[in-house]
Amino acid sequence: MGHDYVIRHEAEVPAEPEQVWEAIATGPGMDSWFMGSNEVEAGPGGLIRTHARRGPLDSTVTGWDPLKLLEHRSGTGPDGRFIAYEFLIEGRDSGSTVLRLSTSGFLPGDDWEGEFEAMGQGIALFFRTLVEQLTHFAGRTARPLTLFGAPGLRWADARTRLLQELGLGAGREVHPGTGTAVRTTSPALAALASGTVYHAEPAALAVRTDAGLFRFLLLFPENGVMLAHHLFDPAADLDRTTAEWRSWLDTLNDPTVPRESS
Repeated sequence: MGHDYVIRHEAEVPAEPEQVWEAIATGPGMDSWFMGSNEVEAGPGGLIRTHARRGPLDSTVTGWDPLKLLEHRSGTGPDGRFIAYEFLIEGRDSGSTVLRLSTSGFLPGDDWEGEFEAMGQGIALFFRTLVEQLTHFAGRTARPLTLFGAPGLRWADARTRLLQELGLGAGREVHPGTGTAVRTTSPALAALASGTVYHAEPAALAVRTDAGLFRFLLLFPENGVMLAHHLFDPAADLDRTTAEWRSWLDTLNDPTVPRESS
């Protein structure tokens, strides 16, 4: 069997079409909201490569109309699997832009439902992050910081402790709303002390600060933990910041480490 799908998202952002195009059609732009690190070969037939955990993910540009349209598509696997993206840009006289994303493809097998759910949640998070970038950091680029929890660190447990440390509540049934202010007293999460939740669901939590976009999410299908942050402060020490987040991830696995919450 298998499943053909189309997932659509739309938003109006306070950014010029040039800034939207920069975000979706350049490597540094994609680094500021998507995942991993990215390279873009401009023009029809060009290659878009995302360096992810399990190796590079390649997509071929199938539509290229600067400031209006970008389409790219992965190759088709032996089982028929593929994914394709279509971005439509519509500038407004007010200086804002309407951005539409259509994600389509095919998932093989009889057990596609779980993968489809996880993928849909991931795409929603990426699109919401793109909207945040264009709303609060338009014209700026970020450096990506991606880390994975150690084996045995389960997402549900990590999410519970994360919410607690951010002052967002305790318990697995807590679902903070968009716009909720972070109130943390945890030194390990000091970078998020003045943050605001911009996306929250059972499989992900994302926080915006003046310095970056910070994402915590379920790693599917391992049920593990992934951090996918974007640092907009050019003066930030990336090596030190990476080490600090690695240390935080490691302590989540250690029940003897005291956890602080507001």
